Amino acid sequence: MSHRNSEDIKSIREGVRALCAEFDAAYWRKIDEEKGFPEAFVSAMTQAGWLSAMIPEEYGGSGLGLAEASVILEEVNYCGGNSGTIHGQMYNMFTLLRHGSDAQKTYYLPKLASGELRLQSMGVTEPTTGTDTTKIKTTAVRRGDKYVINGQKVWISRIQHSDLMILLARTTPLAEVKKKSEGMSIFLVDLRETIGKGLTVQPIANMVNHETNELFFDNLELPADSLIGEEGKGFRYILDGLNAERTLIAAECIGDGRWFTEKSSAYARDRVVFGRPIGQNQGVQFPIAEAHIEIEAADLMRWRACEEYDSGINAGASANMAKYLAAKASWEAANACLQTHGGFGFACEYDVERKFRETRLYQVAPISTNLILSYVAEHLLELPRSF
Repeated sequence: MSHRNSEDIKSIREGVRALCAEFDAAYWRKIDEEKGFPEAFVSAMTQAGWLSAMIPEEYGGSGLGLAEASVILEEVNYCGGNSGTIHGQMYNMFTLLRHGSDAQKTYYLPKLASGELRLQSMGVTEPTTGTDTTKIKTTAVRRGDKYVINGQKVWISRIQHSDLMILLARTTPLAEVKKKSEGMSIFLVDLRETIGKGLTVQPIANMVNHETNELFFDNLELPADSLIGEEGKGFRYILDGLNAERTLIAAECIGDGRWFTEKSSAYARDRVVFGRPIGQNQGVQFPIAEAHIEIEAADLMRWRACEEYDSGINAGASANMAKYLAAKASWEAANACLQTHGGFGFACEYDVERKFRETRLYQVAPISTNLILSYVAEHLLELPRSF
């Protein structure tokens, strides 16, 4: 029996669906209308132990793998929710788990597992560099027993509902390193102690109800023990977690895609026009069927990425391709669903327009489809680097 059909996976699906049943479409619709944060949902997921799935048992978690974590996020989206409100803790935790000191892990991981603390945010992207991460301008200068941070970040999510943030800053000037990927370090920032004390947060209004912000650092002082791992190796540490992030995002898109195809299929069976169900028309059938096929194909790549990652194999190629395929499939499923519903697809009460907006994000973030194509061209097809 393949891992994806194991009893453990089935049990996770059932458990998450049971919890999500307590947060119906009306709940998510109200959150979206108010541009609110689903605090009750996040708390329920935390208390049920789903957000600590990948934290080792010795620190109070379940010690599960990426495969199981991906199913948790997939099911939330399949049930009509939005995993974008919880996924940060899943993959941000990797950096701390893999590269944190024993003291950091012993102190923070149990608190994350219990829900006493949240690690929902990662500060990497900057206004002038975008995905050209090696060119970041935020600096961290060591002064005695502190690091002083200056710079700016953008599109940093869930700051208002996170206690901690992973921050990438340059500790050695770009001109002084042999490789542009060197000289960056990562820090664990306690947001409770720093907002308003060297860190200013400016929310960014956007088309999706996605809590995201611009950050300004003005001589922010961090204790020296905020450094995670070795100074200068932060970029490599960040990359370690990206394969997990992309695989988890792929799973979310698969959940979205299945929600869309089921929603559009049900509507097409019931909606009668000109004396027949609209689903009897091939012009309606085919886009839905095509979306279903592409979602199933993306799902296979998701499982390959999970199996490689959990086995300790480099999952870079599979994770990137899984994210590309799943984001594309969910977007095409969203378009088919909206088209099938016609004018009703734009009505908030059907939830199609909300999910339509939410899944569109994954064409752009957390890595754009164009960068994935560049990765495949360079690393798999051995074509010249394009940038």
